[in-house]
Amino acid sequence: MPTIRNGRLIDRDVADLHFFEGSIVEEAADSEVIDVSGQVVIPGLIDIQINGGFGYDFTQDPTTIWAVGERLPELGVTAFLPTVVTSPDEVTDLAIDVVANGRPAGYIGAEVLGLHLEGPWIAPEMHGAHNPAHIVDPDLGVAAKWADSGVVRIVTLAPERPGATEVGTLLDGYGIVVSVGHTNADHATAASALGSYASLATHLFNQMTPLGHREPGVVGAVLESAHPAIMIVDGHHLAETTVDLAWRILGPERTVLVTDAMAALGLGHGTYPLGDGPITVGDDGPRTADGRLAGSVVTLPRAIQNLVAATGIPRHLAIPAATSNPARILRLEDRGSLDPGSRADIVLLDAAGEVTDTYSNGIRHSR
Repeated sequence: MPTIRNGRLIDRDVADLHFFEGSIVEEAADSEVIDVSGQVVIPGLIDIQINGGFGYDFTQDPTTIWAVGERLPELGVTAFLPTVVTSPDEVTDLAIDVVANGRPAGYIGAEVLGLHLEGPWIAPEMHGAHNPAHIVDPDLGVAAKWADSGVVRIVTLAPERPGATEVGTLLDGYGIVVSVGHTNADHATAASALGSYASLATHLFNQMTPLGHREPGVVGAVLESAHPAIMIVDGHHLAETTVDLAWRILGPERTVLVTDAMAALGLGHGTYPLGDGPITVGDDGPRTADGRLAGSVVTLPRAIQNLVAATGIPRHLAIPAATSNPARILRLEDRGSLDPGSRADIVLLDAAGEVTDTYSNGIRHSR
């Protein structure tokens, strides 16, 4: 029964953290002591929007979900939602099958919590790096198939699309999180969705109608709602001032950090896949051939550091944006916490906020 000792637990004033058979426990007898010498101990990170990494793209090849998952603990991620961007039905169907069939034999890595389907029910005007050729109207039959699969957890859609209300209501009824994103909606349409079937916003500010002084747009509807919002805090998608202003409204309970990572995550500059198109990664981030941002290469620990730098908040207030907040969105009561009874998903950070060790379900993954 391992005991982590001499760490600084981010969410409590307790010296020791005990875990046994994959769960955090109240106390331990005859423990194997792991002396972490003053490192910060936080819950495992949960990424609810990640398109790929380590050279793999989930939309191009959904079978690579497990290859990426095996390496994500290196970055402190113990659970994630593989994200498939706007694509033909057969791609989404394959991704659903890959996840529904479960982990391959011998798999040790981050837990796949289900799928985040980012499209194809988005606005052509706000397609971003998505291929507009695959954008279609929301379809009740397809939505029912996704719901019946049992593995779709988040669907991003544009609430102004024909049929969005009916589809969103169906998905919400199945417990699937509907997120407004890639949308050209006006304030009234977005506010109506957030007041009924939608309960999240996908990458706040990016690819949605902005906050105007007479037309508050989707951004205004999200900020005035009681719902959480995803932000990509990578130094490219949002200015620090924008991050700070959003934090002042969203606060520690509504801010959600994601990587929106693409295949270049964990690698260097170069050209990588994202869906149908090649993406070039340079000092200005991942870009399409026409200069559009296309996901990111930020890690969640770095996003936390960036949030702290932009807002000036203490680190312990930023941690929930990548732990307890995504867990609450997905209604996961045993993750995002170091409380007894939670899964032994544990991350150790050094003084700079970088990952030194990760325990996923009690299994240690060293960098």
